[in-house]
This record gives sequence, structure tokens and C-alpha cells, in this order.
Amino acid sequence: MQTRTPSAQRIRRLQTVSEAQLRALSDLLIDCVEGGASVSFMDPLPPARATAFWREVAEGVARGERALLIAEDDAGIVGTVQLVLAQPDNQPHRADLSKMLVLRRARCRGWGEALMQAAEQMARDCGKSLLVLDTASEGAERLYARLGWQRVGVIPGYALLPQGGLCATTFFYRELEPLQGACSATLVSCHPSEHADDPHHHRL
Repeated sequence: MQTRTPSAQRIRRLQTVSEAQLRALSDLLIDCVEGGASVSFMDPLPPARATAFWREVAEGVARGERALLIAEDDAGIVGTVQLVLAQPDNQPHRADLSKMLVLRRARCRGWGEALMQAAEQMARDCGKSLLVLDTASEGAERLYARLGWQRVGVIPGYALLPQGGLCATTFFYRELEPLQGACSATLVSCHPSEHADDPHHHRL
């Protein structure tokens, strides 16, 4: 079966999250947890619990504490990733990359790589020069290493897998080259604008 490489027009940043998007993101999270992803939740994940999580994320987005990307195909949302922008006062240059999720039906089509590259560009737009993440997935580890992320180390028995049993977690970081002429002290582009949900507005 022929697969498609996702286009830039299919990944966009959300400044607000609609009820329909909340439902789709909740379904995405449940799908990943059912598939064994260690992303802070146990299986089965009740829909109400998944929706509550995404409402908290949406509130953080509205406050400018998080930046949220979604990936879409003709059927709807197939992936997401977010940046935790709110950091301690002595770490304004850093963000955590969190909840990089792709529906099982949409995997092996380039969505993960496209989301990671879009997240890095979004981080630059927000004046960030250092990203940090952790993962319990060997497949994700290979992706991150291929994209230039540096592996720091492994903590054994860090978390439970969704169906039970301890798993190790691997930590990575990525240093970003600043944009030419960008002012690292300003986060203006991280706040809502008239182009916020325009997929053509944000460079990916």
C-alpha cells in the first residue's frame, strides 16, 4: 500500500482548542495508551480522564504556558506534540517537548518526524534554544537520534507501562540554532494572533 509523506499544510498550531478537537485529542491519547505507550496514563484510560487532561493542556495554551501542534489527514487529527514553555526563572531559554503522539493507523508515514521538525521550528519562534524530552519507546529513540537529538542516559524502572510492569525511560536534549535576526528575549510569536490557526502561517 502506498504511503504519503505528510505535507506542511497538514500540521498546524492551535491557540484555542475546540470541543471537537478535545474529543479527537482524547481519542488519540486513548489509542496510544491502548497500544502500550508510556505517556503518564494506565490502560484502560477513561474518556473523561483523557478529556480532563486535554482541557488542562488547552488552559495552558490559552495562558501562553504551552504551545500545541496537531497533525491532520482527511479523517481528522492523527498526531500531536506540545512544548511546555513555562519554565523556572533561570531557564527562560528552555522548553520541554511533551506528548508526541501518533494514531496507530497513521504510523510509519512520516508524521512523527514531521511533528518533531515542526515543534523545533515552533520552539525557535518562541525564542527557545534548548529542548528536553524523555521516552520509553525504542522506536521513538531511533527517530530522535536520527533527527539530531542527544541521548543523555536511562533511568531504570522509571514508570509503569499502561498494562503494568516497570519500564525504563531515556532522556534526550536538542540544542537549537537561533533564527537569523531573532530576539531570544521576546516570546511575542508564542501568543495568539490573527494567523494562529492558519497552517500556512507557521514555518515548519
